[in-house]
Amino acid sequence: MNVFSALADTTRRDIVVLLARKGELSMSDISKNFTMTPPAISQHLKILKEAKVIQVKKEAQLRLYSIDQSGLDEMDEWISEVRNLWTKRFNSLGNYLEKLKKERGIGKKSR
Repeated sequence: MNVFSALADTTRRDIVVLLARKGELSMSDISKNFTMTPPAISQHLKILKEAKVIQVKKEAQLRLYSIDQSGLDEMDEWISEVRNLWTKRFNSLGNYLEKLKKERGIGKKSR
């Protein structure tokens, strides 16, 4: 599962925001913030882990969940790529409009 599919769900996005705000949390600490059952939260955590959005660290009997930077980096790279493509399109449009202005004499002061 990719990052965007994992984050398409509101609950999973809320879990990521919770972990970003609070840092490492156990599954029970995460569950306290939601009205759904612990097994349902566990399933959401599994999906986020598979997508590399979160990571889990075992400490004795406890599993601590935290943000996994690699999943966020994947998202950031894609967003940057789309932003660059969009900027190029706007620049091309701006250049075209400037060319039209020059061809039509728009914006020149009359004497």
